[in-house]
Amino acid sequence: MKTIKVALAGAGAFGIKHLDGIKNIDGVEVVSLISRDLEKTREVAAQYGIGHVTTELNDSLALPELDAVILCTPTQMHAAQTLACLKAGKHVQVEIPLADSLRGADEVVQTQKETGLVAMCGHTRRFNPSHQYVNQQIKAKKFNIQQMDVQTYFFRRTNTNALGQARSWTDHLLWHHAAHTVDLFAYQCSSPIVQANAIQGPIHPALGIAMDMSIQLKAANGAICTLSLSFNNEGPLGTFFRYIGDTATYIARYDDLFTGKDEKIDVSQVAVSMNGIELQDREFFAAIREGREPNSSVAQVHACYQVLHRLEQQLSAG
Repeated sequence: MKTIKVALAGAGAFGIKHLDGIKNIDGVEVVSLISRDLEKTREVAAQYGIGHVTTELNDSLALPELDAVILCTPTQMHAAQTLACLKAGKHVQVEIPLADSLRGADEVVQTQKETGLVAMCGHTRRFNPSHQYVNQQIKAKKFNIQQMDVQTYFFRRTNTNALGQARSWTDHLLWHHAAHTVDLFAYQCSSPIVQANAIQGPIHPALGIAMDMSIQLKAANGAICTLSLSFNNEGPLGTFFRYIGDTATYIARYDDLFTGKDEKIDVSQVAVSMNGIELQDREFFAAIREGREPNSSVAQVHACYQVLHRLEQQLSAG
């Protein structure tokens, strides 16, 4: 089996999660690490035995042995960097979101079609064992979603990442955090979103973004979704999903799943790992080996960004 040689851009909190996941995948080697702080990047590279370190994506794309790139960089760079990878002839997995505008998403989808390379976006909820379990119940016709009730709550009154470190860029409730749920809702329903509404709270004077948002969605099959998002929440942090269906209620907390009565459901046999990021990376590398479209390909998630664009226009109109 030929080793897939990959570069990882962005050695922050999420990049580390990918490096930890890749350690468990045979036939894959991270040969280059890219991040803006050279000294910190060298420290991470030393921990994971990565030989090539740089602050420039183009340096890595020039490596003749490189097959693929995983991008864990700031949201605002995603579309341009994904295009750079595809134009350099490299398979690419970009962390969610694919872009921070519909135009960026459109360009990536078009370029992927032209190159035929594997291009995938890290919509991790498709891969978490908890959501995979629900998906299997739906496919087996044992469960149908009537409503999804989702809470995405963080405490981000200052510009920090998941490790509490200062960020060089500003996160976004709509283009980043809502993307998870908008895509997952349509994916689990196997039905396109036909109605979408949004309202937002005041714009933060320093960060320039809304810190609170509420979104309603309706799928063509009649299922509805209510999503509440906040960067002001001082409490349990993260995203919590309640699936209300015709035969059961499920509560998903990342990779873990519970009944509506908070009884834990064993999802350890759903996939080869209990780690959604690792499962996402496994799909990326399997698609490269098998020459096929991956789950969560840029083409498959494109509809999500069309919905986000509609919501942004609605919010801008006030």
